[in-house]
Amino acid sequence: MTIQQSYDEPMIEPAAKRASGSSFYAAMRIMPPGQREAMFEIYSFCRAVDDVADDEGPRDGRLEQIALWRNDINALYAGVAAPRVAGLVVPMRDFRLERKDFLAVIDGMEMDILADIRAPSFETLDLYCDRVASAVGRLSVKVFGLERADGLTLAHHLGRALQLTNILRDVDEDASMGRLYLAREWLDAAGIDSSDPATVIESPALGEACKPALAIIERHFAAADAVMNRYPRRIVRTPRLMSEAYKVVLQKLIARGWSLPRERVRISRPYLLWLVLRHALV
Repeated sequence: MTIQQSYDEPMIEPAAKRASGSSFYAAMRIMPPGQREAMFEIYSFCRAVDDVADDEGPRDGRLEQIALWRNDINALYAGVAAPRVAGLVVPMRDFRLERKDFLAVIDGMEMDILADIRAPSFETLDLYCDRVASAVGRLSVKVFGLERADGLTLAHHLGRALQLTNILRDVDEDASMGRLYLAREWLDAAGIDSSDPATVIESPALGEACKPALAIIERHFAAADAVMNRYPRRIVRTPRLMSEAYKVVLQKLIARGWSLPRERVRISRPYLLWLVLRHALV
């Protein structure tokens, strides 16, 4: 398929620059050039759509922007590339990236725009995680070079492990935005009746509400490890690095606990650099 570039929009900064603020940037940097550039472009797309979801502007305006992103992806697969998605042309061709996965990411971000997510059912939460995380994984595993079945399994489990870890790490920050991603079932089991983010994060039972998430995350990490263990380290070093980094975050969260006041959990730059070097030398 020959793809034409539309020039209706101004050109935007290189994907590598837009990805440089990401916690995944270091993991992407250790990949071979073709794979690295593809991952930069995928991440840049995801970050741009996420920025729309997190913008503080009117919902109607953000929904219009999301619709434009959806139109751009559909046009891309019809052979016309707007400048902001032109960088996806080569990765789409070389790694056979599927349109439905890009659209799933857009659908996930749209969930945050339609209404502030507050104590969703676990079914809704799992759908959200699939769209905003595992769909990104389904794009990524094609770049990594995994067999299709193993790639889908890894994307399913690692995507959810990472996203649920993010949810636990960002519970206070999300509450400040009026959002609460802890499942209604977890809150009910902990005896928390409220769905108000500010009320929930101040509850003494917050730790109990997070326990089911911790158990689910551990199972997803274990399932992801089982897939990665079947491959040479050079093929899965990027997802392994991401997995190890997030496992550190998870352990820090557990060690910190949920009592107030809570400091935000971070990975130190020296430790992240050590992880990168260890995996880059494989």
